[in-house]
Amino acid sequence: MRYLAIFLIFILIASCDSNRVYEDFNDMEEAFWHQDSTQSFIFQIEDTTKSYNLLATFRNASSYPFYNLYFQYTLTDSAGNILREQLKEVDLFDPKTGEPYGSGLGDLFDHSFPLEEGYQFSVPGEYRMSFEQYMRRDTLPFILSVGARVEFVK
Repeated sequence: MRYLAIFLIFILIASCDSNRVYEDFNDMEEAFWHQDSTQSFIFQIEDTTKSYNLLATFRNASSYPFYNLYFQYTLTDSAGNILREQLKEVDLFDPKTGEPYGSGLGDLFDHSFPLEEGYQFSVPGEYRMSFEQYMRRDTLPFILSVGARVEFVK
C-alpha cells in the first residue's frame, strides 16, 4: 500500500509539467534499435506566437557498447515538407571514464538532448519528429526506448 501511494504521488508530480506540449516514447522490441526502424512522433501545434524547445530522449542500458550515439533527426509539417534535418551525435557515456550520463536507476539511464531551442512554428497544425539510428551497425543493442518532447520555452 505504501509503495502504491508513493507511485501515485510520483505520477501526480510528473503530470504537473506545465511546459510540456507533447511527450511520447517508443519502446524498442527486445532492446534493439534496427537501422531501418524509423521512430516517428506526431504532435499538434496550436499557438504559433510561442517559442518551443524540441528534444530527443533515449533510454539505454549500461551494457550499451558505445559511448556515443549518431542519429538522423527530421522535422516535417503535415504536408510532408522537411523543415529541419540534421545528423546528430550525442554522448551517452563519458568517453574517457565510461561513466554514464543522464539520470539512472540501476543499469538504466535516461537522456534528453535539445534539437531545437526557441523554435517558432509558422502555422498551426500537425508536425512529425522522426529519428533513425546512424551507427555503423544494422542492429544497435541496449537502446530500450526512443522518445520526443516538445515544450514551451520558459
